[in-house]
Amino acid sequence: MKNQNYTTTFLVDQTPEEVFNAINNVRGWWSGEIEGDTDKLGAGFTYRVPDVHYSKQKITEFIPGKKVVWVVLDADLKFVEDKSEWKGTEITFEISKKGDKTEVRFTHVGLVPAYECYNECSNAWGTLINGSLRKLITTGKDQPNLFATKA
Repeated sequence: MKNQNYTTTFLVDQTPEEVFNAINNVRGWWSGEIEGDTDKLGAGFTYRVPDVHYSKQKITEFIPGKKVVWVVLDADLKFVEDKSEWKGTEITFEISKKGDKTEVRFTHVGLVPAYECYNECSNAWGTLINGSLRKLITTGKDQPNLFATKA
């Protein structure tokens, strides 16, 4: 169990296609600054929360209604000693039918308890996936940016 990747799963009433579309509307649920395309195979995008987190992802699997995989090409986590802990990890979304529901299984492959950022990162993922992404899927409405600065 020590090398277990962070994973979380939830069920929704929406179709696999609706779930897939919501996942790929990354700006609608992942709080922070996002640059680049998030909705096609081979695309790359960056995610940034100034003075906290920077990462660059490439979409390496993009199977409509079934699966999305991002490989983290670069990372700079300001709150841990090894700033590149995420580099080379994979962020996966697997979508499947479970009876009349759709299951979303999120796994950050390589985000393991041995990493310094595991507790903080897994808590953040839990809030983003089980909160913001789930709400985007079920309401169809973009979620507020948790890190937005007030003007």
